[in-house]
Amino acid sequence: MCPTPAPDGRHWDGSPRAPHRPRPLRVTTTSPSRLLRAGQTGRCRHCGSRIDLYQRHDQRPIALHPAELATTDVPDSCRWHLSGGIAYPHGDNSAWCRIPHAVLCPHRTLTCQAGPRLEAIRRQLAVHARRLIDTGVLTPAPPTTHQPGLRTGGPDRPVVQLLLCRYLAQQRLEDLRCVAQTRHRHRCPHPLLAPAGPAGTWKLLPATARHGQLALPEVLMAVYDLGHLSYGEQLRWRTQRCLAHATAPGAADLALAAWEPFDPLLHAAHIHTRLPHPPPRPSRTEGDDPCRTTPWESH
Repeated sequence: MCPTPAPDGRHWDGSPRAPHRPRPLRVTTTSPSRLLRAGQTGRCRHCGSRIDLYQRHDQRPIALHPAELATTDVPDSCRWHLSGGIAYPHGDNSAWCRIPHAVLCPHRTLTCQAGPRLEAIRRQLAVHARRLIDTGVLTPAPPTTHQPGLRTGGPDRPVVQLLLCRYLAQQRLEDLRCVAQTRHRHRCPHPLLAPAGPAGTWKLLPATARHGQLALPEVLMAVYDLGHLSYGEQLRWRTQRCLAHATAPGAADLALAAWEPFDPLLHAAHIHTRLPHPPPRPSRTEGDDPCRTTPWESH
């Protein structure tokens, strides 16, 4: 006796099968953050624990512990709360709060007074990290003892001036990728520095401090200046979007923009007093444009 297969669109008993349609992720227009939470979880490079990446109120990224903790177990200086996708460094008068992963990471030295609950979590993360290291899944990142050097025409973390502000990039200019989401729900692979688009110029500008900071000596620093570009082009750099997604406001972000407000006192190690040296020019072949210039040669 051979069983009769169920027709398409119905269960084995003949009842209709409701098609499962995936619900697309959207960002409301009133949200202060255009960042989708999908894909914003990562792993600590030191202990391998899961972390949640958020944007702080001062536009800097922060890694938070994925679980909420009772406020009675967390010191006041380590309490964070979320509002509209933005992390704020204090409690919200509730019984629960979030805590930065740096406080719980066993690779770091604890700077605040931790209670029994935080010490227990640190021990659990330490045991988990040791298990990952013993099995070869995790290779701890070596400590960085050297300052970022100049290579391929630019520093590892350049200072960029746009929209009348200065920002410290998390990566080299050539490595910055678009943060927008594609139709296949993946991050856009296109670079931010478009080969066919307008480029900035390297300049030596004074390393002046912001209002309210201590005065610095007259020091000239290398800055990738985008101030001569149009407002739309500078806004594209600030939102870190490629040329295709710059005109697509409906596309959400799958990653945080790799910009950090530049502070000459906190980021003194990233101040370079010389213009970047251009990389070795390749040999010219047929079809090359002799008038074509690279971003560092347009100065």
